[in-house]
Amino acid sequence: MSAEPLSPSEIDRRLESLPGWALEGDRITRTFRLPSHIAAAALTVHIARIQDELNHHSDLTLGYNTVALSVHTHDAGGAVTEKDLALAARVASAAPAHGAE
Repeated sequence: MSAEPLSPSEIDRRLESLPGWALEGDRITRTFRLPSHIAAAALTVHIARIQDELNHHSDLTLGYNTVALSVHTHDAGGAVTEKDLALAARVASAAPAHGAE
């Protein structure tokens, strides 16, 4: 997968298919709300597995019933790349099984 930086307009276009994700500065971000702390912790572990599979890791924050991600690619100078959007898509697919909104 390419580690070439994407333009802000390309990122915005691609985020249209990833509801809840937003471009904030040099990162894409999303906070999921879950029904309980245990559900949030389970989603965090699921995301960690996805990150290991993709060998691409985000900032991941576990709250009482929230999970927040902040993603960019260090190898691209901290810009958003295809790698980040692929990670976001995988997380977006996994989150509903944990009751995430």
